[in-house]
Amino acid sequence: MRTIAVINQKGGCGKTTVSINLASALADEGKKTLLIDMDPQGHCAVGLAVPDEQIEQGIYDVLLSSRRGEPIKLTEVLWEISDNFELAPASIDLAAFEQQTNGMTDRENCLKDVLAAVARDFDYVIVDCPPAVNLLTFNALRASTDVIVPVETGYFSLHGLSRQLDTLSILCKQCSQHINVMVLASMYDIRTKMGREILAELRKNFAGRMFWTVVNFNTKLKEAASLGQPICEYDPASRGHKDFQGLAQELIATDTLVEQKKIAVAVDKHEPVIQASIQAKERKEIIEELDNNLESISSSAQELLAGLKGETKTRVKKDINDKLNDFYGARQLGNSIKFVTLYPRAQKVQIAGDFNNWKPQQTIMQPGKDGKWELAMELAPGKYRYRMVVDGQWQQDPYNENIELNPFGEYNSILEVKQI
Repeated sequence: MRTIAVINQKGGCGKTTVSINLASALADEGKKTLLIDMDPQGHCAVGLAVPDEQIEQGIYDVLLSSRRGEPIKLTEVLWEISDNFELAPASIDLAAFEQQTNGMTDRENCLKDVLAAVARDFDYVIVDCPPAVNLLTFNALRASTDVIVPVETGYFSLHGLSRQLDTLSILCKQCSQHINVMVLASMYDIRTKMGREILAELRKNFAGRMFWTVVNFNTKLKEAASLGQPICEYDPASRGHKDFQGLAQELIATDTLVEQKKIAVAVDKHEPVIQASIQAKERKEIIEELDNNLESISSSAQELLAGLKGETKTRVKKDINDKLNDFYGARQLGNSIKFVTLYPRAQKVQIAGDFNNWKPQQTIMQPGKDGKWELAMELAPGKYRYRMVVDGQWQQDPYNENIELNPFGEYNSILEVKQI
């Protein structure tokens, strides 16, 4: 069984989207797949249309019971999503996991022990981790054979990548186990110059430590999530489905665990004493190789970030509006927020949010070149919710990954204005 943790401390990088759609794509390839939501926000259940009010028990109950002497079987909390695809949902109770297990021995291995009981039942386990380094993330890491770090192809995401890889290096040394760490470029927008440059630099600096598959920016992925469907069900002909299908096939092609298991079984059957010696030797070599691998990845991230900082300094004289036009979405610059979006066929684009009492007529975006729409406004520091109104149709901002469900069953886009 191959267990893959999807980890990134930075929010808005498409981590849950990757987890849901990768698990679904693996199931489509005929692999028995389990998706475990280790994020207290429980977005995996939302993204797969699992009714929150019907979830009586989740992964929290299984993890905690494993240390309290009254174990709940993982199979008791699973939801069947489709053929070969099951979900272990999360709940807000997970936020108390660290406190509830305080003082318990070996609490970082709760998930590992739970998965050991179903190792023969699944080919792949995908673990969607919280956007923080805590006991839940460490549990996922201890149970994993692989780590995927989704990276949005934007400049500021590189700060998160460098920090994340440094953290993973430290955690893996504590785990004393072999974990294959791979970088995945996500939310890639080929239309932006910055996106193209960063993808090229990522491939140059990370070489064999990065998936060749790229998850492109695709509105169909957002639409699928809002309807509680993986992309393979919502729109099998979409670019998003093809991307995750390619990612699943790339993962399967690199799966060497089956052969390793065969060797281990053969050694165990005929030469148990030799096996222990070989395992000890291999373990040491693997740990050393992993340390070197992670340090190399982290160094590459630091070098790439430093290089881009240098390039940024040479662009200081560039006009601010031209620089922001390399991006879509909402960006903060000083005390101003600039919204940039793309609707080539729209006649009118407005923004409605709690900053204007949800009155779109007060914030009308201005048309620009090539179908772009722009609006700059000043907002006080704080968290805001908003939606785009395109020719009278209300919708979430397609270029903003940060969303939350509203009372009408749709999604509001989230904007956080920081104090300067």
